[in-house]
Amino acid sequence: MILAFRALALAALLAGGAQAAPLRIASINMCADQLLQTLADPEQIAGLGPYSRDASLSWLAEDAKKYPRLTGEAEDIIALKPDLVLAGKYGKKATRDLLDDQNIKIVDFEVPRSIDEVKAQVRRVAEIVGHPERASALNEKIDAAAARARAAAMQGHAKILAVSRRGWVAGTNNLLSSLLATVGLANAAGELGLKSGGFVSLETIIAAKPDLILVAEAAPSAEDQGKALLLHPALDRNYPPESRIVIPEQLTICGGPMLPAALDRLSEAMGQITPKPRL
Repeated sequence: MILAFRALALAALLAGGAQAAPLRIASINMCADQLLQTLADPEQIAGLGPYSRDASLSWLAEDAKKYPRLTGEAEDIIALKPDLVLAGKYGKKATRDLLDDQNIKIVDFEVPRSIDEVKAQVRRVAEIVGHPERASALNEKIDAAAARARAAAMQGHAKILAVSRRGWVAGTNNLLSSLLATVGLANAAGELGLKSGGFVSLETIIAAKPDLILVAEAAPSAEDQGKALLLHPALDRNYPPESRIVIPEQLTICGGPMLPAALDRLSEAMGQITPKPRL
């Protein structure tokens, strides 16, 4: 009887009806984790994904310590007996198959590529947890930050490359490009043919002559070989601090509650940077 009632409540909610009872929801996707943390009641959260407590990646890592951390494997999810699981669309098939076998509902999320897509996901999760008013509040904050960013936008057509470990350059078909465009910056990865991103050499970065670069740390430590390119003297020479925008990865990997902070960091940077003159 209890299981039947919960199933009916879940069906009504997913169909857009009123929530009859709190749902117990687990997430195995870092971006969905943070939407759930922001929009659900604490008692609705059954568990969060394996990277939920990683402060270098998750904006809400400290808050995540209040909840069970899942490995992403089916066994520990099943043990929690959630009513619903939030997952990335391209997660492990074996996990999904086992959850299907247990009749555990999975709601998939695509990677958002624009501010509008982020806002749509915010509304979707808020509907699932039964708190649409929280989506309205968060999306109003996102809109306000986007308006501040547009007001601070750089005039002209400055180009920027987002460079990270081992020379990974963020492509043009992603949320970061959408954020950069809001402040009048064009992702120069398009000139390198990097729609989805890719690894490039230091020589390629310098030859591309972006006006600015975006990095996750102002002064990265040489803790491993992965950061060697970011510490190279040639990069320092060509892109001193005034030609760099620094935004931590935790603000740009996902879309959601961190978006206002990411946009405000970009807005602030617009008054501090000096694009490198093109030769």
